[in-house]
Amino acid sequence: MARHSESGFEIRPVYGPEDVSPDVGERLGRPGEFPYTRGPYSTMYTARPWTMRQYAGFGTAAESNRRYHQLLAAGTMGLSVAFDLPTQMGYDSDAELAHGEVGKVGVAIDSLRDMRTLFDGIPLDKVSTSMTINAPASLLLLLYQLVAEEQGVSPDALTGTIQNDILKEYIARGTYIFPPAPSLRLVSDTFAYCRDEIPKWNTISISGYHMAEAGATPVQEIAFTLANGIEYVRAAIASGLDVDEFAPRLSFFFVARTTLLEEVAKFRAARRIWAHVMREEFGAKNPKSMMLRFHTQTAGVQLTAQQPEVNLVRVAVQGLGAVFGGTQSLHTNSFDEAIALPTEKAARLALRTQQVLAYETDVTATVDPFAGSYLVEAMTDEVEAAARELMYRVFAHGSSVGAIETGFQKNEIESTAYRTAQEIDEGERVVVGVNKFTLDEEDHYEPLRVDPTIEQAQRDRLSELRAERDSAAVAAALDEVRAAANGTANVLHPAKLALAAMATVGEVCDALREVWGAYRPPETF
Repeated sequence: MARHSESGFEIRPVYGPEDVSPDVGERLGRPGEFPYTRGPYSTMYTARPWTMRQYAGFGTAAESNRRYHQLLAAGTMGLSVAFDLPTQMGYDSDAELAHGEVGKVGVAIDSLRDMRTLFDGIPLDKVSTSMTINAPASLLLLLYQLVAEEQGVSPDALTGTIQNDILKEYIARGTYIFPPAPSLRLVSDTFAYCRDEIPKWNTISISGYHMAEAGATPVQEIAFTLANGIEYVRAAIASGLDVDEFAPRLSFFFVARTTLLEEVAKFRAARRIWAHVMREEFGAKNPKSMMLRFHTQTAGVQLTAQQPEVNLVRVAVQGLGAVFGGTQSLHTNSFDEAIALPTEKAARLALRTQQVLAYETDVTATVDPFAGSYLVEAMTDEVEAAARELMYRVFAHGSSVGAIETGFQKNEIESTAYRTAQEIDEGERVVVGVNKFTLDEEDHYEPLRVDPTIEQAQRDRLSELRAERDSAAVAAALDEVRAAANGTANVLHPAKLALAAMATVGEVCDALREVWGAYRPPETF
């Protein structure tokens, strides 16, 4: 029986020269050269390994700060901040809708005081920080900049990434606040602000990861992600920015599954498509505008609560696929994440997995070791062709936003997710420890538990903040935010002043909601 890839291609038992495009050399190029199939940099990991960036954040800012210090001491090269659901949705911890969710899936950040605590003792000019935040991403970046300024760090020394990818929220995740049009305006405002104020910052991480976690195939993942990327570029150009002013700071975020060969092909195909799009559709001249640089996280959706230690093996394979595919940074999931937030030991083992790959294997000795492989080159071509075809189907709706409004991407992903669930239920798709090689009784596991008193403590801190700040100054600053949102001025400048005056994230988001409204998905979703 023939094997098939996650995207539905047949995987032949043997590949040969006849399976590879005759112009493969031209389609490949050299590492660091157009179309960047073999990687964005000529030396890749032979000069230095990828950035090991472990995602962490839970409870209060103080608790997360302790975890960050532990990760830095263990050798992580960059921090990656997970925010709780109220923060992601632009609500303060004392909002009615925040009840029961404060500090649960990430850290609660309500104000500048919380951000100070989160990065206490961490010199922000010495560490690269990624923040997984979307609808209110600009506000969390401004808080980070304010903390850096308090440390005496110039904004032009700050390096890191905000996810800031609102379009995928309408497709796969749901943590949106505003309708698409003002959301895209806020993204463009962030591009312009960072160009002038924080020039080394990656202003967006256009994400396929969450679509993959929702069930997307590798082809769907890169097709929908690159289509969203095109939408952001169009919006930025429409706002008056030149493509080479902002495109070098665009970055992407993909998943790494256990299907290693197709994942390698996926990453290579994505780089090639993006290079051609940026040069041919948008007329980019700067080579950095054509380079698809990306962060990878191993596939959380493939982790199992049954026999969780087996996840260590899955994560190692997934991480290896990301490295073979040429990722710029990597987060390896902890083996216990299918059960709860990772324990300190599990997080350390996840980091050690990356360190073994980087320092005990020979995968960093040469660039793009799969180049010329009959199978990988053939599969790269197949993934590229299928992804381009799916992108055309997206743009048949006029734009990525147009497709979102009809539910196209969401329906495609949900159909795939349903088929995958059926295959697992019927035993056609083997999941070790779940539907094959099971145990009669699982070993006891003691998960990390979040302190249930966190929410009240966070509420108390907010009460103190509101009692101590200059309320008139906050009100005046929020009025300036509303005025900018009503007009054409960049919203980030008055938002920074409001946050510096101790307005909360929720209050600034509420001011924007008053002007822009809140998004409600159509019933067709």
